[in-house]
Amino acid sequence: MIYKSITYGIVLLFSVTVASAQSKPAWSNVFKSINEEVEKSSAAYSNLKEATGSIGHRLTGSENGAKAEQFAYDLLKSYNFDVRFQPFEAESWSRGTISVTINDKAYKAVALAHSPVKADVTAPVVDGGNGLEEDYKKDSAAVKGKIVLVPIGLLPGSAQGLHNLHRSEKTALATKYAAAGVIFFNVAPGGILLTGTASVTGSLIPIPAVCISNEDGMQLKEELKQKAISASVKMSNFSGTVKSRNIIAMLKGKSLPNEKIVIGGHLDSWDLATGAIDNGIGSFSVIDIARTFAALKLQPARTIEFVLFMGEEEGLLGSKAYIAQAIKEGSYKKIRYMLNLDMSNDPRGYNATSEEDKALFQSIGQIAQAIDTSFKNTFSSGFDLHSDHQPFMLRGIPTAGVNGHLSREVLRCYHADCDSFDLVNETELKNTVRFSTMLLYGLADASALQAKLIPDNILKEKLIENNLKEPLQIAGEWRWGN
Repeated sequence: MIYKSITYGIVLLFSVTVASAQSKPAWSNVFKSINEEVEKSSAAYSNLKEATGSIGHRLTGSENGAKAEQFAYDLLKSYNFDVRFQPFEAESWSRGTISVTINDKAYKAVALAHSPVKADVTAPVVDGGNGLEEDYKKDSAAVKGKIVLVPIGLLPGSAQGLHNLHRSEKTALATKYAAAGVIFFNVAPGGILLTGTASVTGSLIPIPAVCISNEDGMQLKEELKQKAISASVKMSNFSGTVKSRNIIAMLKGKSLPNEKIVIGGHLDSWDLATGAIDNGIGSFSVIDIARTFAALKLQPARTIEFVLFMGEEEGLLGSKAYIAQAIKEGSYKKIRYMLNLDMSNDPRGYNATSEEDKALFQSIGQIAQAIDTSFKNTFSSGFDLHSDHQPFMLRGIPTAGVNGHLSREVLRCYHADCDSFDLVNETELKNTVRFSTMLLYGLADASALQAKLIPDNILKEKLIENNLKEPLQIAGEWRWGN
């Protein structure tokens, strides 16, 4: 015990010394200037309010989506940035009509994106448990030709540590086992309906997928224990190739211009509401971080690209287009970090895919904490999926972000018709801008970054360690064989 205590003390002293050495003396003054500028002049809240009020939703490929692209471009241009559109083509999807009847009773429902253009299915309903592979393997034949009832999340009482899958991956499994359709029910109570893509590829799926409320779903599960249930799902939707655009603003680095830090957030949203939280708070934070750099005339060592991605909600389409172009040009190897702000709010710390730059992250956080003790300077590391960092991560590029929080009330409106501007907290939005700007400046100006492009063999092991092999296999993005 004595030996352990002495060792811990030496390690702690070494960590603090390294952390202090990582930060430059001038950063303290820079961070104070960032803090004052954002507190006094942040436009994130007012810009988001204007966009949600004048544009509404920001669905990729829609007229509103194009208006949002121009809105973001014009804002960045007004801050005197070198701004460009990065056009890409994508398979669009938008909802038409829907009717869900179960045992002759009409249910309130929404179609999940990439459901068929036309569907008219009547079939018995079966309880699909959590909708995971293990649930289907119990009796795979029982699912064939049936409509499967599954939750968006995990059922109450599920085994501790059970790993959930994304709704698109659950739909892919239902398709694999020859289900005729999927009825999801929401996790959030209160009759809230959730939308979002049911496709792992961003293309149309062969079976209809819909979402009903948590209360209706749980009630149906109980009814299935007592009697047979039949459902009729009818829908019409729209799909076709559309043109969309990422928006990219560039700030050239002072001494290491060929090294790049990308900070991005998706500008697009679903169409049921205005997408103020998902991802207005992230994308308009990115825009205001750029404004802050411009206002203070900050020019760190490395080049920074501020990117507003479109098409995230329909399958990470914009970020995949960005990476595809970077691979084609050979420039992706210049990206030292990709910072992703997706529903990022009121940060208390930072995160990254690895711990190689933990001392640097915490030295940045140490200065931030000295300015505002509400910042707790926590640090976490790991790999995850389903946001715009994913295409970067799967190419071995280090990714990072902020550890924030949203209230339960706000999270209930994820992908729902209640995701509106009144949920946005101005103070918490300013916190996102303040602490994210500090992180971005620190990474862009650090003398050295320890994290490097991850070799494919190491990346494979990291993905396995983080339980991502199965979802990537289901999505067809696992490139390492079995």
